[in-house]
Amino acid sequence: MSVEQHYLVGLDLTGRRVVVVGGGTVAQRRLPRLVASGAAVEVIAPHVTPAVQGMADAGELTWHQRPYTDGDLDGAWYVVTCTQVTEVNEAVAAEAERRRIFCVRSDAGTQGSAVTPAVGEHDGLLVGVLSGGQPRRSAAVRDGVLTALRTGSVADLPEKPRDGGVALVGGGPGDPELITVRGRRLLSLADVVVVDRLGPMQLLDELPPHVRVVDAAKIPYGRAASQDVINSTLIEEAKAGRFVVRLKGGDPYLFGRGFEELLACAEAGVPVTIVPGVTSAFGVPAVANVPVTHRGVAHEVVVVSGHVAPDDPRSLVDWPALARLRGTLVLLMGVERIRAFADALLEGRPADTPVAVIQEGTTRSQRIVRTVLSEVADRVAAEAIRPPAIVVVGTVAGLANHLP
Repeated sequence: MSVEQHYLVGLDLTGRRVVVVGGGTVAQRRLPRLVASGAAVEVIAPHVTPAVQGMADAGELTWHQRPYTDGDLDGAWYVVTCTQVTEVNEAVAAEAERRRIFCVRSDAGTQGSAVTPAVGEHDGLLVGVLSGGQPRRSAAVRDGVLTALRTGSVADLPEKPRDGGVALVGGGPGDPELITVRGRRLLSLADVVVVDRLGPMQLLDELPPHVRVVDAAKIPYGRAASQDVINSTLIEEAKAGRFVVRLKGGDPYLFGRGFEELLACAEAGVPVTIVPGVTSAFGVPAVANVPVTHRGVAHEVVVVSGHVAPDDPRSLVDWPALARLRGTLVLLMGVERIRAFADALLEGRPADTPVAVIQEGTTRSQRIVRTVLSEVADRVAAEAIRPPAIVVVGTVAGLANHLP
């Protein structure tokens, strides 16, 4: 005996009235996607969760703080009823049936005129799965499809920009799994990849054979590709109709010179897509069990470039002010001049201020040195710590000692 199946369809709800009866946790789960669809969402419920109230306070939806009454569905295009009272859900569904409005019943999915599929999104694809009243099965299949799409085991061939262009992609602190979903997707579309040494290099092995990889070779204190050459490479390749991914370590805009590349491309009329990344300033300490903030310990975080010494006339950093701060200091590119930076901070910070130095964080080669400010320079030298390394100064650097 065949079982009737639902008809899976996409609804354009932009600007159309959608009524949600109930404001509990089920509504909290359904509302964000309804709001994102552009619907004019109205919630009818005496009480709502703090998250739903937050959406109402932000103007994302309208909350009618009262029980449902017959007639509330007048003018609605779509209805979701998700109260904890069966009789209310039945009454809502009955009114929707009379008014010929599709209605989802969260308490008895098969008794409504519509059902909500298990939904997920990947690069503009909206994946929906229905399983005839078996929500766990729907969710499992949806998760499997999304995972397959994101890992590339299921082919996804979105159109590349027709006229080329550049994507500045933050690759994260080193571990290839810490690149964003969008960054990885754009990388899979690239014709040319211009990559830094600090980018997630393992991802290059996944590129198709036709993709050309350009090594920007920005090695600290060693050989370096001129920024002008990098800029011209991005522009020339994009103007030749190729899609170029500039794969950078960390985040493009945190000491990554990403905005310089954006300006150069903009002046040349080349379209640019910006994809933020997990910055090493926060990601690397986190993996090393160093929270850059902690309740009652640090109310401020300052990220500083160690590209030039404190007494260098090119320095834009107020080191005496940093020495007086009580919060967290994250120092990037500071290993080569760590003694000068420590001496400057010791002018105002206690000698026993905890310090954590993390070399090649999030990678297999990660090394961690935990010490104090007065001894950090000697420990870095003794342990032969080399770039890239993150230096965290402040009480938070010692919190790992409290772990069991």
